[in-house]
Amino acid sequence: MDEGPEARVRASFARQSLMQTFGASLEELAPGLCTIAAPIGPNVRQQHDVGHAGLTFALGDTAAGYAALTLMPEGAEVMTVEMKINLMAPAAGARLIATGRVVRAGRRLTVVTAEVEAETEAGTRRTIALLQGTMIAVGPAG
Repeated sequence: MDEGPEARVRASFARQSLMQTFGASLEELAPGLCTIAAPIGPNVRQQHDVGHAGLTFALGDTAAGYAALTLMPEGAEVMTVEMKINLMAPAAGARLIATGRVVRAGRRLTVVTAEVEAETEAGTRRTIALLQGTMIAVGPAG
């Protein structure tokens, strides 16, 4: 990937205080693809001691959004228009890994998907959620 889109995504990700709160990190970045991971720490669990659906959604939405941003023109930022999630299993494990992909990039709207996996300490992964949505290119943040 050219330095321009990658640098733009990394700079935007660094401004996301929610991702900082979750201890999330950008794991992989390529045109139309973004992977973000975060630990399932004690501050993001729900009453059954597994990761909260809010963490799952936030990671999937963010990974899908940055996958879209990699294909948007210079000077654009990205925002979610709509996003649907299917929660398929509890977020049990050590961390969540969200991989966002572009399905179709249009001039204004981009259709995206994300898969969220829970990973154990031993490295075993299980898909826990699928997301599908639409992103829109907007002017620079500020």
